[in-house]
Order: sequence, then C-alpha cells, then structure tokens
Amino acid sequence: MARPMEIYLCTACEGVAPQWVGRCPVCGQWNSLVATVRRDAMAAHPGALCAAVPLRHVGSDASLPVPTGVTEFDRVLGGGLVAGSVTLVFGPPGVGKSTLLFQVLASVAGSGAVVVLASAEESLSQVSGRAGRLGAVPETLLALDGHDVAAVEAAIIRHSPALVVVDSVQTVADDQLPGAAGSLAQVRACVERLTRLGKSAGVPVVLVGHVTKDGDPAGPRAVEHLVDTVLSFDGDRHHALRVLTAVKHRFGPTGEAGIFEMRDDGLRAVPDPGPLLLGDRMAGIPGSVVIPVLQGRRPLLVEVQALLGPGAFGARPHSSGIDASRVTLLLAVLSRRAAVEVGGEVFVAAVGGISITEPAVDLAVALALASAAQGRVLPADLVVFGELGLAGEVRMVPGADRRLAEAWRAGFTSALVPPSTPADAAPPGMEIRRVGTLTEALNTTIPVWSTVAASR
Repeated sequence: MARPMEIYLCTACEGVAPQWVGRCPVCGQWNSLVATVRRDAMAAHPGALCAAVPLRHVGSDASLPVPTGVTEFDRVLGGGLVAGSVTLVFGPPGVGKSTLLFQVLASVAGSGAVVVLASAEESLSQVSGRAGRLGAVPETLLALDGHDVAAVEAAIIRHSPALVVVDSVQTVADDQLPGAAGSLAQVRACVERLTRLGKSAGVPVVLVGHVTKDGDPAGPRAVEHLVDTVLSFDGDRHHALRVLTAVKHRFGPTGEAGIFEMRDDGLRAVPDPGPLLLGDRMAGIPGSVVIPVLQGRRPLLVEVQALLGPGAFGARPHSSGIDASRVTLLLAVLSRRAAVEVGGEVFVAAVGGISITEPAVDLAVALALASAAQGRVLPADLVVFGELGLAGEVRMVPGADRRLAEAWRAGFTSALVPPSTPADAAPPGMEIRRVGTLTEALNTTIPVWSTVAASR
C-alpha cells in the first residue's frame, strides 16, 4: 500500500498545492489552504488538480505590469513587473547589477510597499554600506542572508512582499540536495522552488545571475526556460554607459533597451543618450563616421573610428565594441571588391562603451577604414548604415525609419543607406543617398577614391 502523502487543499475552490502558501495558486484566495492526505484528496476530488476552463473566460488582468518607478527598467519590461513573474538579470561582474536592483527595490519600497532583498553574495553590513552611498533606505526595505533557499521562501510567505530580489542565484543552495551552491543541480532546483512559490503567492521575483566567459547566463540552460523574463545588463566597466536589454520576455516584446549612466551615487536613467555618446566628438578627423544602431528597438547614434598604425601588413585587427572577425571580413571585402588595400596595424572602435553586434555596422566600418587609409574626411553631417555581402553589395537592415528619425533629431542632414530603403523612411528635409555596392558608397563619400583605385 502506497504511503499517504500530505498535500494542501483549498477550501474555496478545492484546488491542490504541494506545500502550504499564503495564497491559493488556483483561485487566489488568501489563507484557504488546509492540510489533507493526497490519496484521499485525489479520490474525492479527481479533477481538482488539473481542471480545464474556457479560455475566453480567463481574465488577463493578472498579467498587467506594475511600474517600479525606475523609468528605464520599466521601459525594457514594457511598463513594469508582473505579479508572480520571475525575472533573471545577468551580466559581467562589476557592471552594476546589484546597484540597479537595489535602486529598483528602494523605488518600490518608497511607495510604502514591503520588499525583500535576499543577499547571498554580500553580508548585510556590506549591503548596508552600499545602500548608504545610494541614498536614504526606506523602512519597508527588508534584507536577509539568502544562502538558504528555505529562508528565502519563509521570508516570502511571512511578509508577502511586493518584490523579492535574490542576489545571486548561483550562491543560493538547498540543504536537502547534494552538491555545492552554484552547481547545475542546485541552481535548477532553487530556481524551480522560487518560481513555484513566486507564482503561487503572486510575488514578482528577480534573480541575479552570473555569466560564462562567453557572456551567456551561467548555469543550466533550463533555467532560462523556467523564468518569464531574461534581462542582459552590459557595459564597459571603464565607461559610464550601461545598457539593459530583454533577451526573453513572456509579457511583452523584447524590443526595448534601457540606458543608464553609472555615477558615484548609483545608476541614473539616460532618456537621451545622444550627448553622452557624441558630446565630445571631434568632427573633421579621417576614419570617423556615425552610425545609427538599434539596441532592441531603440536607436542610438554611435561613432565608429578607424586608425592605421605602423606594423606588419595583414596582422589581425584590434577592435573595441565591434567583433574583430567581422573587421577582418570587411578588410577582405575592401581589398577584393573595391581595390582598397589597408596596410599596417588596424584599429577599429565603437566609441562610448557601446558594443555593436548587428551587421548594419558593416558599411560604416568599411568607410571608416577607407577614410583612414586615404586620409580624407567623411562629411560631418552624414550617418551610414547597411550590411555588406561578400560580393560587396549593400544589403538592407531593419528599422531604417527609426534610425533616420533619430539621426535627424540629432542634427544629421544626410544619410548613406541600402538601395531598398523606402523613400518615406527619411524625415522631410533629410537627404538620403542609396548605394548598391561598396564601390558606389566610396565614390559617393570619397570621390577621389575612384581615381586612386583605378591607378593601382
């Protein structure tokens, strides 16, 4: 005879929960779960565990986001955090993940709501010292040593907070499981427990995660499937700019990016990053060109610079913010398709601490390299974007209208774009020049280049 197992049955809707929580996971009634025997409960209520209901009768109010008060954070989440949602925030060490989420906690607690910080990486005295540098700490911001996942669960059940942050999930462990904190089994089990409790109690949970050497979230890939939202927080620690983007988001699109500036008193939202990225730009320098990139759906104007130095011909290029292998490919396209030989050591950088991964940067990098090699200046009011194929053709990229609108707003009056760009993509008054090949782009921006190339 199977040993009876204790479960919890809701007295309001007869729903079943595997453990006691303050709120029924089926109907949402508070303090309605009572202990019973699993065998008897399932015999008496065979349909209680998994009852199908008409989808048209299911409301969507529970999925409405609640603003946290941190504007750029809310922008990425489509308005705020959803009750019962689980969010994973990952990024390199020292980028400011803990600072960002502490400011989110302080903002929510500032409205009078109770929030909980489970700190497993830092002692509470360290957390208190950092909090003092960021400003006043609300009375309703609670903190606990979060090494034991059971202690975190107990705090959620006892305080029913409006938000819980666990920093970090790699340092939380379940004493009932083998393995050290951070092992694959421990990370997955702890995320499963916190996800189950957060959803049953209707409490949004934010988990801080580490990254691998390749920049991906550390731990088993199953963790990304367990959570509702995955946010990437990135930036060069030597620059002030930080970018928050949504890699996965079940409650809205993943198209937005949040921009922050790291200061001595914490992170500050940057609604207009243009002055921060282009404020100190020197016009009239060979090898410089501006590209409107898309961080999610948000356009940003970034200066791309190229410099040629003494060194062996064909050496691997040095790059910052742009994939070095992509620069090598563009050097080959310049050589074979446009007769442009770039000798010496090659340096390419995306200025301002922004990393550009989209292929729309190809044409800008190629023109910057040609400009540096020829020593000729590209027009200061010009923006450039487009992907380059191996045949030297310029290919279309998404979001041309958003890119051009942002460039026009910042004062740029002309653009070099792929030939398939619609005429109505540019704002009235902005001149767009469509180029089908790299050679055509060079002849348009550096007219003397055609004569130089022909003489070789």
